[in-house]
Amino acid sequence: MQAPTESVHNESHGKDASRPYGWFIRALGWLLLRLGGWTMVGERPTAKKMVLVAAPHTSNWDFVWVLACATHFQVRISWLGKHSLFKWPFGPFMRMLGGVPVQRHRRGNMVEELIATFDEYEGLILTVPPEGTRRQTEYWKSGFYHIARGANVPILLSFLSYENKTGGFGPAVMPTRDVRADMDQIRDFYRDKAGKRADLFSRIRLREEDEPSTPVE
Repeated sequence: MQAPTESVHNESHGKDASRPYGWFIRALGWLLLRLGGWTMVGERPTAKKMVLVAAPHTSNWDFVWVLACATHFQVRISWLGKHSLFKWPFGPFMRMLGGVPVQRHRRGNMVEELIATFDEYEGLILTVPPEGTRRQTEYWKSGFYHIARGANVPILLSFLSYENKTGGFGPAVMPTRDVRADMDQIRDFYRDKAGKRADLFSRIRLREEDEPSTPVE
């Protein structure tokens, strides 16, 4: 796995980053979902530490609807953003939404940093879009998988289906040493999920699955 070149700018957000949003953010999420005509399905996740997979990711609107979805289920999700987004005057609001600043100019293994970050919190639901881009790619980025396995936390599957405007959370997959078997569970869940641009949804496969040694060391 190639080490990322971004570094988390560690700032204290409290020991439980999974606590529900405040009333203002919840009301804003409710209004957005109502105006957008979205219906939320599934159940509220119960684990306090998870890596959240946000897919399909084919539109800038995905970020808005995933956040609105989280407010509906009264869970706070954390997400990584460029450090410049957290400067005044937008910084406090970005942190209120669960944003975590990332220093892109610093070299370091972000996966290892995020694994260590899970130990610092009683609750943390870290959102990772495995496609990494809105363009179609040959492989998903495997950072979400290695973070979850290294931190010994489940991978929570979330979805947005623009066909019928439904969204929500699916099952939680606990990563094992068999990456192909784990990814089969994920592929099965997303099989009938359609993004805003179905033609841009990347195939659900990690590069590690095509390497000779499939068990994750």
